[in-house]
Amino acid sequence: MTFEDWMRHRGLSARSAQSYVGAIKGTLSKWAIDNALIAGPLTSLTSPDAFKAIDAKIRQLPEFQEHDIRGNGMYGAALRKFAEYLSEGFSNDLADDIDAIVESTDVGETEKSELVKSRIGQGKFRQRLLSHWDGCAVTGVSDPQLLVASHIKPWRFASHTERLDPYNGLLLIPNLDKVFDRGLVTFEPHGPIKISPLLSHANELGIAPTMRVTLSERHAPYMDFHRKVVFKAR
Repeated sequence: MTFEDWMRHRGLSARSAQSYVGAIKGTLSKWAIDNALIAGPLTSLTSPDAFKAIDAKIRQLPEFQEHDIRGNGMYGAALRKFAEYLSEGFSNDLADDIDAIVESTDVGETEKSELVKSRIGQGKFRQRLLSHWDGCAVTGVSDPQLLVASHIKPWRFASHTERLDPYNGLLLIPNLDKVFDRGLVTFEPHGPIKISPLLSHANELGIAPTMRVTLSERHAPYMDFHRKVVFKAR
């Protein structure tokens, strides 16, 4: 879901949504780049924490303070809305997760290696998913090059054991992996897909309400967590 679509779904008028998008993509990004706060547009950020740090620095810029007063707080409001938008997704800050594994003192080097591979969808975790599913868990696509090893219970919520458990994983084609990871789809206990109202243009992404997955009892607690915590029901 785009930033503009998210704001429209949250009840903002088309005019307001477009103004905030224009501010984030245009003026605010230009100020951030010109002051060496970021190398590209603010929309390149997906981590709420990374955006929070830059947001604070932007607000200290004289040009921001001057124009925000002149614009009746519009630029500050745009930053707040973009922060809210990012916070509703789950950070894919891969580098931070890997750094945390490497610096961990409660696991040995062998397990660290497997955890790193699991985080990037490789190693034994991916191998076990390929063995279990023999293709995309939903569509049946069998080309390994097109399949992503996706965690059901997200990495940031899972224990080390859960991160390596193949029953905490689905093998998915990229479009399904992305929307599942973002909580824009989930699966009911008996397998039917459930599509979030926040997912715009599901058909264009190849996401159909007739899709389903076959889950075992060992998948159940992980998928239950996904439905209750990750899925965006509104």
